[in-house]
Amino acid sequence: MPVAIQSRVVLAAAAVVFAAGFVAFALIPADDVGIPHVFYVAIALVAAVTGPLWGAAAGAVAAALYCIGMIVHPIVPSAEILTGGTLVRLATYACTGALIGWFARDNRRLVAELRILADRDTVTGLPNTRAFEAAIQRRLDAQRPFALLIGDLRGVDDASLGEDVAANDALLRIGDVLGNAVGPGDDLARVGGRAFALLSSLGSAHEAARLAGRLEQTLAGHGLPTRFGWAVFPHEGTNALSLYRAADERLYARKLVSADAADVGLRSVS
Repeated sequence: MPVAIQSRVVLAAAAVVFAAGFVAFALIPADDVGIPHVFYVAIALVAAVTGPLWGAAAGAVAAALYCIGMIVHPIVPSAEILTGGTLVRLATYACTGALIGWFARDNRRLVAELRILADRDTVTGLPNTRAFEAAIQRRLDAQRPFALLIGDLRGVDDASLGEDVAANDALLRIGDVLGNAVGPGDDLARVGGRAFALLSSLGSAHEAARLAGRLEQTLAGHGLPTRFGWAVFPHEGTNALSLYRAADERLYARKLVSADAADVGLRSVS
């Protein structure tokens, strides 16, 4: 259930608790006037989904309902309504709402920060595989053409990742260069040891190839030799697995061609 709908449901429940508690307190002729303690439940519900300010406001509403209930209560003398106890009750209700709201807001902030950290790569600060899978799923659900590009940084040993400062520095630099080279609507992530992935709103393999070539040239200018493979939705795949496979196969083929070209160049020099 979306968070906005959950909040509305909780606020509606708080309104029901406020109303039920007021009716029970005002109309039930009981000597024990402890019924308004149920207002604490409503205050907590409001504060939990809003914050300290609205929590304190809910406490003020509860105090007002208590006073009105005292006026119409069949066995409570009206002289006992506006006393020091009423002000203490107002302060108690308001402080309770403010405290619960403050803790709830702080907890939401911590959860949001943890969610961001869980979706980030520790070396580059880019979104990780988990976040990228969610991004590609959103694109698939939208059913609009897009291109998936997978890049592989050459010259870095997988075994050195996480330990070699130079290797991590290269990954960090490639993340910065790609972040400045892609468009604002593109999704960039690190999806493997030395692999990066990009989602871009391109509709053809020709456009994806041009983007891959431009990114390769940009990275090569920074001393970061990288090869990219690409696949376009829906022409080369209709789900994440088929798109990854097509892009990876194209990447592998281009790396083989690049290796063969380098080998031919070395033989001609010798």
